[in-house]
Formats: sequence, structure tokens, C-alpha cells
Amino acid sequence: MARADRPIAYGRQSIDDSDLAAVAAALRSDYLTTGPAVEAFESDLTRHTGARHAVAVSSGTGALHVLYAALGLGRGDTLVVPAITFVATASAAELLGCRAVFADVDPDTGLMEPQHAEEALRRAPNVRAVVAVHLNGQSCDLSGLAASVRTSGVPLLEDACHAIGGDEWRSGRGAAGEKGGPAASRIGACSEGLAACFSFHPVKTITTCEGGAVTTNDPVLADRMRLLRNHGLRREPAAGEGWPADAKGRPLPWYYRLDEPGFNYRLSDVQCALGQAQLARLDAFVSERRRLAARYDRLLAPLRERVVPIARPSPVATAWHLYPVLCKGGAEERADLYHHLKARNILAQVHYVPVTSHPYYRRSLDGAVFPGAQSYYDRVLSLPLYAGLAESDQDRVVDALTGFFR
Repeated sequence: MARADRPIAYGRQSIDDSDLAAVAAALRSDYLTTGPAVEAFESDLTRHTGARHAVAVSSGTGALHVLYAALGLGRGDTLVVPAITFVATASAAELLGCRAVFADVDPDTGLMEPQHAEEALRRAPNVRAVVAVHLNGQSCDLSGLAASVRTSGVPLLEDACHAIGGDEWRSGRGAAGEKGGPAASRIGACSEGLAACFSFHPVKTITTCEGGAVTTNDPVLADRMRLLRNHGLRREPAAGEGWPADAKGRPLPWYYRLDEPGFNYRLSDVQCALGQAQLARLDAFVSERRRLAARYDRLLAPLRERVVPIARPSPVATAWHLYPVLCKGGAEERADLYHHLKARNILAQVHYVPVTSHPYYRRSLDGAVFPGAQSYYDRVLSLPLYAGLAESDQDRVVDALTGFFR
């Protein structure tokens, strides 16, 4: 029997015998990296998301970086990013010389809304793209955001690192399940955005240990990302190009060509084999997360005067990567609650410190303020949620919350 005081993490992986078997088979194969499992995993990702192309890379950060690079972001450009996200959403662009310009978010969801994107676009010179972040697994209003950025002539990108398995929210197109409604497309289908980035870190819904991917419906963008993830090396001629040959006219099979430097962002066959096994259980993982989130909603209802789940503006089904609550007492009460839970081996977390509050980014804010982001950050706390979280552990969390607020 599990100890009643053992640590409960805010998130963790779920590994079973099918995962172990898949990894063992990959280790016994002729390939450990850049073999057939990579292409198979990418094919499975396209089936699960509905996108035409998927490009597997070594991390969610790598997914963002290779996408930004493939779009040609660089010095003199700007990228609109919400103030509440993990730093990689912005920093991957900064590494290319592209400056992040931040948008505020809704204080009760942490999501960037169309009016926030529009305000940031007015401040952003030479903007090249806008990034929607599906925070906690909740979908942004993709059609609303797409309409907001369309007049600027720039693409809408999606940081979907929290959101695999969820449905797209497209405002004005009906609720989930309605004819023509948004539930027809999963996040990553790129029905409104140009591309979507995913993370497969162990605390995410599925894992490849470390890993990530970009989905898109643009074949040229997909080919460019595949090139850049492997140093930028081309091993066969493009259409209409010649290729070096020996004195007898035979193409040199060992030859490769570098047109521009790229990255080593390859994901291994072993990791992709694990990813395939995990993807086979994605729907079950998401269903269990939704069940546990709904159970939290019920169990926490008596505490609604002191702590509430984040607002749910989207009518579509959510892939709950995190289960955040908002402390009505503000930052000091949230800090006290965090330490109260930690003393009971309940390892809650805060997602996220506003990117705009970090010293690197504070230097370039030009007086912009982000009250929605600050309000959200001051109150938010992520409670434990993952497939495999026992109801008895969930009860422990709620009992600890109840004890604190009483």
C-alpha cells in the first residue's frame, strides 16, 4: 500500500509495458537515431492532429526555434508573444536576433485574446508573426486571433506545448459537437494558424523523454524545417538541380551540401518508438485528465469563496496539461498555500512567472504594462494532475486545501 505522505508531483509521465516493449524493440533494431521510427511517429502525429505534415525534433524549444528559423525571423524583426508563457516561446526568437514584443492576457485564464494581440501589434515594428499559446491545455480563440492578425499580413503560430489531444476553439463556429463547430479539428490541425509546436517532456500528456514536433499544412515550410533540424545538410538535389558525379558519370552517393547552417535537433528512433506507443494511448490519457479535472471542480466547489479553477471561456474539449486554481487572496495567500501544500509533500507549481518580469526582457518593454498577466501570476497555482493520479491522492490535495482555508 502506498504511503499516505509520499510526494505527489504536479505532473509526471505514465509508462506501461507497451512503452517498454516499443523502446526495447527500437534498441534491438538497426537504427537508434534517424531511422524508420521517426517517420512513423511523424505519420502518427499527422493522423492524431489532422495536419498534413509533422516534423519531429529534440524538444519543444527546438520546435519553436526551428519554426522561427524556417520562417526567416532575424535581426530587425519582432514577434508578438503573450506575457504568460514559458520563456522559450520568446527566447527561441531572441536567439535568432528577433525581438519579442509582449501582449497582455486575460487575468482569469492567462490566455491572450484578440484585443491583446491587436494592442501588441500596434506597438510592434516590423512584426513577422503572432504566437498564440494554448496555456494549461485550453485553446485560444484561434479564429478571433487570426482575424486580428490578418490585417497585419503576418502568420498566426501556435505554441501548443500544453495542448496535444485538445480541440481547437474557433469563435463564431458553434460549440463542441455542433454541426460546423470547432470540435471537428484538433489542436495542431492548423486550420487557422500556419504551424503548431508541441512538447513531449515527461510532465506533458505524452512523452518521448525529451522531444517535440511542429505540425503544418505547408509542404515548403515542413521541408525547410526538416532541413534545418539536421544541420541544414541536403543529401539529394532539389528539382532541376545537378549533383556531383565521378569520372564515369555516377552521382556521388556520399555527397552532401550545406546551403546555410542549421541545428542538430534530431529526435532518435528510440524516442520516437516511445512516442508511438504513447500516442496510441493519447485519447485515454486525455480522457483521464478530463475526468480528474472535473472531479477537482466538484471537490473544490465548497471552497469557491477562497479558491476557484481558472475560467473556461472555450466551449471545446480541453486537454488538461495542468489544473490551475486562482487564490482570491492574492500573491501572499498563494505563497502561504504553496508552502502549506509543500509541507504535506504535495508539490504544486506556479505556471508561469511573466516573461516580462525577467531582467533580460524588462530592459526592452518601453513602458508597456501587463496588468492581466500580473493578476494571473499573483493568484495562480497548479495542482497535481496526470494520468495515473489516484483519487486518494487527489483527495489528499483537496483535504490539504480545505485545511488551509479553514
